[in-house]
Amino acid sequence: MEHKNGLEDCYVIKNSKKLQCGYTTGSCAAAAAKAATSMLLLQKKLTEVDLMTPKGILLHLLPEDVSLEKEQAVCAVRKDGGDDPDATHGLLVYASVRKSSTPGVQIDGGRGVGRVTKKGLWQPVGEAAINRVPREMIREAVQSVCEDLDYAGGISVVISVPGGEEVAKKTFNPRLGIEGGISILGTSGIVVPMSEAALVASIRLEMEMRHANGDEYLIITPGNYGEDFLREHVEIDLKNSMKCSNYVGETLDMAVEMGVKGILFIAHIGKFIKVSGGIMNTHSRHADSRAELMTAAAIRAGADLETARRLLDTITTEEAIDILNEKNLTNQVMKLVTEKIHYYLQHRCGGALETEAVIFSNAHGYLGETEGAEEMLKRFIVK
Repeated sequence: MEHKNGLEDCYVIKNSKKLQCGYTTGSCAAAAAKAATSMLLLQKKLTEVDLMTPKGILLHLLPEDVSLEKEQAVCAVRKDGGDDPDATHGLLVYASVRKSSTPGVQIDGGRGVGRVTKKGLWQPVGEAAINRVPREMIREAVQSVCEDLDYAGGISVVISVPGGEEVAKKTFNPRLGIEGGISILGTSGIVVPMSEAALVASIRLEMEMRHANGDEYLIITPGNYGEDFLREHVEIDLKNSMKCSNYVGETLDMAVEMGVKGILFIAHIGKFIKVSGGIMNTHSRHADSRAELMTAAAIRAGADLETARRLLDTITTEEAIDILNEKNLTNQVMKLVTEKIHYYLQHRCGGALETEAVIFSNAHGYLGETEGAEEMLKRFIVK
């Protein structure tokens, strides 16, 4: 008989496909801690554990690799990210539980759980990278068992994730200064496939860490192309750069909220031609208009009707740059485009921080920059 975990009716529809939700490493840790505490206090193995998530969904999870002794109980719950492309999917999240003479529930991380090495994260430097909500979930789950079984002593919980060290290399953790393993994450307990909120939260987390460590000015790239361009063309320390994916507007909003003084965007023309039209989420499903915006700038720069028609028929911005080069219009067009980019970046942040941008293409390299970009870039150049 197939095991039901409680998520059968929890799914989202993306691009006409039904995508199943999963549960977070935080839910796994809390469920494993709850099961291990029950087994320790009852001195009896369990085959299932229930966990109410902050989202209000009741999970029915299976303890695996159970080990029960008089002084300690250990078990694991397997991470299931549903249909989300999640690096931690399939990992076993272990909880090792012992009675303690210290009142309350003490929570720490073991093998495969990262340690915080920089300020600005949710946990102090030196603490295990178990975020606030998962800690609350673990504490509440363990306390509920203690109350039910009339146990008034303390409980020590150690969360570990074998294989977490390797998986962490595929996550943001190395950039955030979290060393030795993954983070135990989740605010709702449930993984929503391809969640934009999760992506924006990861951007916020990195920005908070950088700002807390004294970075008042940030270099931000939408993606890997930007980092590749920086590596090849600019003498800066790449440790100072971070990614914003398509979330230009949200990135500016967060920077204003945190008191960041300035942002230098290093961006591919395919993304930031959209920003020149005030489009602050550059994902194609939100808006395109790349050909139209390039054509409008070309007309302002003096392009004739035939050139405008050719630009409107382009599929990629690289193709459009070929045409502008052919007509000796690239420099004039990029000057107009970067002026518009600066205008809309400032419009979004209300002038609360400095915003500059350097624009490039993969085929043609450097294309242009906003007026203050060169001056801001000096802040990041390796001495």
